[in-house]
Amino acid sequence: MAHVRLFKHYIHLPYVILGLIDFLVLTFGFALAVFFRYFGDLAFFLENLGFLLPSAFVFSAVNLLVMIALGVHQSRLEEGMSGMMLRTIITLIISVPLCGFAYLLASDWLWYMGASSVLTTASVFGFFLLGIIRSLFFATVGKETFKRKVLVLGAGLRARQIHEDLRTPFNRKGFILTGFVPLPGEPLEVSEEYLLKIPDTLHHYIIKHPVHEIVVAVDDRRNGLPMEDLLECKMEGVRIVDGVSFYERESRKVALEMVTRGWLVFSDGFTVSSVYGFGKRSLDILAAGTLFLVGLPLMLLTAIAIKIEDGLKAPIFYSQERVGLSGSVFKVHKFRSMSIDAEKNGAVWASKNDARVTKVGEFIRKVRIDELPQIFNVLNGTMAFVGPRPERPVFVEKLSEKIPFYSERHRVKPGLTGWAQLCFAYADNEEDTREKLRYDLYYIKNQSLLLDVLIIIQTVEVVLFKKGSR
Repeated sequence: MAHVRLFKHYIHLPYVILGLIDFLVLTFGFALAVFFRYFGDLAFFLENLGFLLPSAFVFSAVNLLVMIALGVHQSRLEEGMSGMMLRTIITLIISVPLCGFAYLLASDWLWYMGASSVLTTASVFGFFLLGIIRSLFFATVGKETFKRKVLVLGAGLRARQIHEDLRTPFNRKGFILTGFVPLPGEPLEVSEEYLLKIPDTLHHYIIKHPVHEIVVAVDDRRNGLPMEDLLECKMEGVRIVDGVSFYERESRKVALEMVTRGWLVFSDGFTVSSVYGFGKRSLDILAAGTLFLVGLPLMLLTAIAIKIEDGLKAPIFYSQERVGLSGSVFKVHKFRSMSIDAEKNGAVWASKNDARVTKVGEFIRKVRIDELPQIFNVLNGTMAFVGPRPERPVFVEKLSEKIPFYSERHRVKPGLTGWAQLCFAYADNEEDTREKLRYDLYYIKNQSLLLDVLIIIQTVEVVLFKKGSR
């Protein structure tokens, strides 16, 4: 399928179509709610439709914007219809107070959005109508319509990593891999069954076998690329993308083995504006303050439970040195989940079924209550609400020597939750830490308020289903 370019950004055409359909369905759902609430007579309703449309359009627009923020349409590829509808429910819930706020700003022309009963009923109608229409849409166009056909130029180590990492169930891809085209003299690392035999030029091949993208995953470009051939392909409307960028986009992490300092310098991202800095700090205070009020009863019960298990003289909190922004060291605060003398022999990695963990500690770790005191770190500015998890100085020193670009994670404040926590389980060894760094670098490269909000919302899943907790 073709792409549509909106605001210098290419969007896959089926997503545009589905977004427009959702907008119309939500508008109809809102109109239906107003009809049953205020009218009941179809002729009278149609005569006054002009008064209704501004409210209906704003209701639909707010919901559509939240859907985009939560990745509702893209989730169909990874989470199926059930995951897509679950995100839709979250969207509709979030949008109700946002629509109410829009009414306060423009109550003179958003008349029908002033009634909470209309917004609630419209959301219910919208949910069921969206479920029906989307099912018909996907049954008509098919799931494969949302996938792009991709050809990889190269069959060496980089190409093999793309093939191996992006075909796993965890990285369910939004593309169909047609095959790999090796360059002359390039060592083959990809199995022969995935290689494409091109008798003529790449340009002639894609004319007969159309693809949407050509991914350049060549190990050594000094040997030369078929630039004239690639240019012809690009003029045919085929997108040419670097292997590292493609890997990042599809896996939502940075490929450590592929990147160089040159790529980090010249790639998009890694930019932070003063407006973003102010917005992020405001979001930190709002999120931490809200979590403090909601979690205060749990924090009091946890303190009592720790005292009951270990005695009145036992400490409730455990403070530990961690590395923060620009490598500065600060004290992080947690509810004590281990025995008092847990580290009498020095710092060690936390592990599954750790014998040092108390009974209360085991429970509060599973539901992440032990992390709640870090709210105060967020409020005093040593941490952010969203960012890479802070690590201990002794581990940072060792990991920085062994893992490339590890120190780059200290370019931002560490967070109470983060992208790596959503995407990967708890790290208890060097290889796991290397994998989490791939996600941390992705966050640092692409950080935005929208991504922060999405991470905060999805952290609920981590807490409820204990993803990554240990």
